[in-house]
Amino acid sequence: MYKDVDISRLPVLESRADVALFDLHPDVIFIFDLDVHAFWWANAAGVAFWGLDNLQQVIDKDMSGDTASARRRMRQTFEKAALEGVSVNSWTAYPEQKPKRLHMRHRAVLLGPERHRGTIAFISDGGPPGDNPEQCLFTEAIHYTSVAVTSFSLGGQPLFENPIATELYGYAVREGAPAGVSVFESRFHDLEEGRERLRQGQALLDSSQDHLMITRRGVRKHTVDMRASRHPVSGEYVILVSEYDISALQNALDESERAKSELKKLAHYDALTGVPTVRLCKDRLDRMIAVARRNEGVAALLFIDLDGFKAVNDQHGHDAGDCLLKEVAVRLQSSVRASDTVGRIGGDEFIVLIPDLQQREHAGLVAHQIIKTLSMPVTVTSNDGSEVEVYIGASIGVASYPDNGDDPEALLRNADAAMYQIKRLGKNNYGYA
Repeated sequence: MYKDVDISRLPVLESRADVALFDLHPDVIFIFDLDVHAFWWANAAGVAFWGLDNLQQVIDKDMSGDTASARRRMRQTFEKAALEGVSVNSWTAYPEQKPKRLHMRHRAVLLGPERHRGTIAFISDGGPPGDNPEQCLFTEAIHYTSVAVTSFSLGGQPLFENPIATELYGYAVREGAPAGVSVFESRFHDLEEGRERLRQGQALLDSSQDHLMITRRGVRKHTVDMRASRHPVSGEYVILVSEYDISALQNALDESERAKSELKKLAHYDALTGVPTVRLCKDRLDRMIAVARRNEGVAALLFIDLDGFKAVNDQHGHDAGDCLLKEVAVRLQSSVRASDTVGRIGGDEFIVLIPDLQQREHAGLVAHQIIKTLSMPVTVTSNDGSEVEVYIGASIGVASYPDNGDDPEALLRNADAAMYQIKRLGKNNYGYA
């Protein structure tokens, strides 16, 4: 909390004797120890302010009922005073359980041999609540802010709400809410979430969470910030709720997730043909080998290079070449099982992963079917706009696990070598590694 505050230069009060002269001052002065959250000293006017008889009663005053918000504000006051020399602000105190508005000037100090962090508060009477400029400014800010602010009783009934909260909700329990549900709970799309947040408020716990809220604008995603506070007139504890509409932010985050999903898809699937890329094929090849090893089975990899593709691409243009590649991907997928994988390595090279084979020769039957399927003519649109039939073939190298390697690199290398051997022998055929 104090990481940005240099307290080494703060004045040190070694003992209460150092402030004895303050006892003669007619204004209220007291010193608060933040590290133990208790009064360290008060002058005679300060003792009288709290309606007590002596200094020891002030020191022994029970501060355990202070909320987390009050403690946080006291720490912030110390920090500001340490940084700026003096912190000037207004507080509402509750001497004898009655609210009293006070103007305070704070100085940051270190207390005793332990060097506890402390503040000296010089206090003047600010008059009844509402009779000072800060109160007016606060009221204006609450009325014109775009943040919905509502003050609830610990039972969940609204005591005050600013105009934006009224615009979003009004005081009424929403239609369809079960009997016995408080206004606070009824604002939540999930009533159980509303019950849990109300329990937190009743326990005087400060919290901030995101929820779907039922507003007059429809269901919206809000950050619901809750702080325990005191009623400025009665002194009773209340739940101060501020709500920030984050629906637009949530939509942006959802869109970002969709974009990431699309990028992931682009990384794993070929943009032209829609079949898996090298990256995804290698992942599946790893799994295929692992399963075959565990089951002591056989699996195969077909390395396919198209014969005659370059001629089609050069003669009829890249669009015709792209059309041909897409048709090749479709025909390859129609030639294998759903459990097999067809992937594009790049250019006019494809691979097929075939798990769960009875014997390696069955991979040759698949290769034969692929060659037969790809030998059928394909209609493409040429550069001049005319539709033409083109013919291609395929040279296929077959490598199987475990005969031709027990890792992905070995299978790819051996299947590639077998494919090039077919190229040298005349193309449009298949061969084993």
